[in-house]
Amino acid sequence: MCGIVAYVGKKQVYPILMKGLHRLEYRGYDSAGICIYNRNRLNIYKRRGKVADLEEFVSDKDVSGTIGIAHTRWATHGEPNQCNAHPHFSQFADLALIHNGIIENYQTLKKELIKQGRTFYSETDTEVLVQLIDYIRMKSEVSLIDAVHQALSQVVGAYAVAIMSKESPRTLIVARKGSPLVIGIGKDEFLAASDATPIVEYTKDVVYLDEEEIAVLSISPKGKPKMEITNLKNVKKVPLIRKLEMNLSALEKGGYPHFMLKEIYEQPKTIRDSLSGRINIERNTVALSGVIDNKEKFLKARRIIIVGCGTSWHAGLVGEYAIEELARIPVEVEYASEFRYRDPLIYPDDVVIAISQSGETADTLAAVKIAKQRGAFVYGICNVVGSSIARATDSGSYMHAGPEIGVASTKAFTAQVGVLVLLALALAKEKKIINGSRMEQIIKAMYELPGKIEQSLKQNGAIADFAKIFTYSRNFLYLGRGYSYPLALEGALKLKEISYIHAEGYPAAEMKHGPIALIDAEMPVVVIAAQKENYEKILSNIQEVKARQGRIISIVSEGDTEVKALSDFSVEIPQTEAMLMPILACIPLQLLAYHIAVQKGCNVDQPRNLAKSVTVE
Repeated sequence: MCGIVAYVGKKQVYPILMKGLHRLEYRGYDSAGICIYNRNRLNIYKRRGKVADLEEFVSDKDVSGTIGIAHTRWATHGEPNQCNAHPHFSQFADLALIHNGIIENYQTLKKELIKQGRTFYSETDTEVLVQLIDYIRMKSEVSLIDAVHQALSQVVGAYAVAIMSKESPRTLIVARKGSPLVIGIGKDEFLAASDATPIVEYTKDVVYLDEEEIAVLSISPKGKPKMEITNLKNVKKVPLIRKLEMNLSALEKGGYPHFMLKEIYEQPKTIRDSLSGRINIERNTVALSGVIDNKEKFLKARRIIIVGCGTSWHAGLVGEYAIEELARIPVEVEYASEFRYRDPLIYPDDVVIAISQSGETADTLAAVKIAKQRGAFVYGICNVVGSSIARATDSGSYMHAGPEIGVASTKAFTAQVGVLVLLALALAKEKKIINGSRMEQIIKAMYELPGKIEQSLKQNGAIADFAKIFTYSRNFLYLGRGYSYPLALEGALKLKEISYIHAEGYPAAEMKHGPIALIDAEMPVVVIAAQKENYEKILSNIQEVKARQGRIISIVSEGDTEVKALSDFSVEIPQTEAMLMPILACIPLQLLAYHIAVQKGCNVDQPRNLAKSVTVE
């Protein structure tokens, strides 16, 4: 959940590290630090707070040097303060280490190291790891890389680490297990980072470390680079060099005040990119290579299990409705965080679909591993090429949404829903249970989505105006039926994430089973009423809210009159197929959450306590 960036080469390292930390701010953090080798010392500078606070702190320090590591920390062990911030030294300041993940057996290791005379200065599990490496190195008189191998073989948990040594000032050691790490190969230089965002400015050539792999990155005195990769069993690995599919412009705000607003406005393009090459309106066809290449697995599936967390789980619910409606295959949607611990029933003829924007979500990755161990076919839907889930699954589809920097997911949600509807259509086609006219209807509606999203975005000004009224609301209720129910959950999540207002999403039919007790004049209720199905019943729900003085914000289809007449505020969106409606209706919900959060003065792109990619439990 934190951010790692490291560099060894010929360039001055400080600007590279600081720019990398700024690129990683979107991941969520509470402190930052750097270590640079110069004047025969490892010099560590760290600060609680933002990267800008760290920059101010080191402004009068000597930060020259050509090798260094840097880190943004999201506190797990020990409160967020300067002492617990990374990097961490070994006892005699010979080694410095940064770490993402959690060392689960750190207490046991720490007790043993204290018995051996080691002194600890922080409350972190990370300091235990660097002390363990140093202890093994000194006691056994082995090389640093051998000590790293031995130490990592003893730890239980997840890690991505970067290590510097005072004795080897031209060498970095990096390793990973359960937490992502990517190596960039530049001209006579290496970079390493939690993801590609700090790397893309310097090179497009990258190596993604696999589970339990360790890389030694060194530059000879003559400037010649060398990379050696082994695993914990000391087996040498040949690096697989891949090309980054990321543009630097995607990491800039492009004139928008926040990444979140930029990414909301990018959705016409991201949906177009997600559908490109996959639907053909002239031929009335849909092609999803992951389904075509594994058609027998899907056709013989007893059921489909969709696993995901947060927004991805909500997209999975829309996928459940679409797959069951079109392909007539039973679908279950599971929180990956629960699925991995409840000894789930998984059969070899099940298909498990794992959804993750980053492709690094720890709980979802664990669910993938369980499904594969039990013989299921596993299909991944993610956004990041080369990510852990993309590599761990049997097949899958990329969302092609581009980098999503705002912590609260927007364009990833609509892209996930788009891919899931494509999947449902492709399965229905392979099963030969959808007629040509129905296929044509849905494909035409999908083709029209980017233009209709642009129409929905024109409501931004009106939403910004009425959002001011709800700046100081303490609770919200979101209601929907059918395909609108997952969207009610997603709308409530967006508001919670960035404005810190308590919000709940509910199936509208469940209102009388409890939530109606909350309705009063202080309770705004967002009703998603843009579908034709169950329209009369939605009207009844609205009337029940109005009878109790609740204030209604409604999302309706163009031309609606009845729901609008009962609403305090309403937003019109273009009409579309029911299963595609969440893609359009989520636009005003995203904008509503955004404008309320801005009015409250919240940090929209980096909400408190949250991280973009949840790579620890």
